[in-house]
Amino acid sequence: MAKTRAAITAVGAYLPSSVLDNKTLEQMVDTNDEWIVSRTGIKERRILKEPGKATAYMAIQAAQNLLEKTGLSAEEIELIIVATATADMPVVATAAQVITALGAKNAFGYDLQAACSGFLYGLSTASAYIESGRYHKVLLIGADMMSSIVDYEDRTTCVLFGDGAGAVLLEPNTEGNGYIDEYLRSDGVGKLHLGIAAGGSLLPATLDTVAEKKHYIYQDGQVVFKFAVTHMADAAEQIMLRNQLTNYEVRYLVSHQANKRIIDATAKRMGIVEEKVLMNIERYGNTTAATIPLLLNDFEQLFKKGDNIVVSAFGAGFTWGAALLKWAYNSKD
Repeated sequence: MAKTRAAITAVGAYLPSSVLDNKTLEQMVDTNDEWIVSRTGIKERRILKEPGKATAYMAIQAAQNLLEKTGLSAEEIELIIVATATADMPVVATAAQVITALGAKNAFGYDLQAACSGFLYGLSTASAYIESGRYHKVLLIGADMMSSIVDYEDRTTCVLFGDGAGAVLLEPNTEGNGYIDEYLRSDGVGKLHLGIAAGGSLLPATLDTVAEKKHYIYQDGQVVFKFAVTHMADAAEQIMLRNQLTNYEVRYLVSHQANKRIIDATAKRMGIVEEKVLMNIERYGNTTAATIPLLLNDFEQLFKKGDNIVVSAFGAGFTWGAALLKWAYNSKD
């Protein structure tokens, strides 16, 4: 009997309409377009500005986009996982809100928090559910409203992040395509260099924590850059070695969109030519858990059935890793 693997069978996305470009940021903080582009590759990012709308809204829109493209009924979905670092509310699962809004009455759901690696870790989790045979239609969403935790007076972070959401549907596959292998790691030293100091059980919100801006994201750029370059590239290389893949056999690198220089370093370590390195960071910035599904959605037309795709990510915590996918379908468009 052929092994059952979890395969991505559909993608969807949502991006806010409001654009924050580098020229606008020049008026907000001491920075400039040339500096931002040369060090990050980012030219603009999307920001969700409508009152009363947040991460759950974007996740719902991405899921609805996927359902509309496929004609799938929400009632067919059995599980929804939302990878996010910016849930609308503490304790309340974003996934529960998505389920109710979609009318996915036969599904259960929960959130997964691994920062920028959240979607990659979610792929691992969703795939395990599919391979177990217990569930057959799992919706995985990566969504983050990073503008809600960014200090727009901090030039080290405000130039990096944007808002957005992407979704994928995973289903069983017995043709040899789907989620093949993974190399995932974590290191708690990351809390010293990238994270949010207050708002958790260690340092609950007070008037002082708010006044001291401890609820905004902070980053030690040099440390994070070096750690990300080394470990994300190593994870991608490990995936190739373990699966005996040459650089010619890897069709595309789908990497977390944090910094163009980090992506380029990963590709160089893998020996991947520029044409195989997919990027949209210049338009969206770092949307955290949404970057990988947004890439899959943007470049869906390129993928062919059987393509070897290496997915890699690095996030706060630290969390990082890589996975190998064999793409399971040819786009109909």
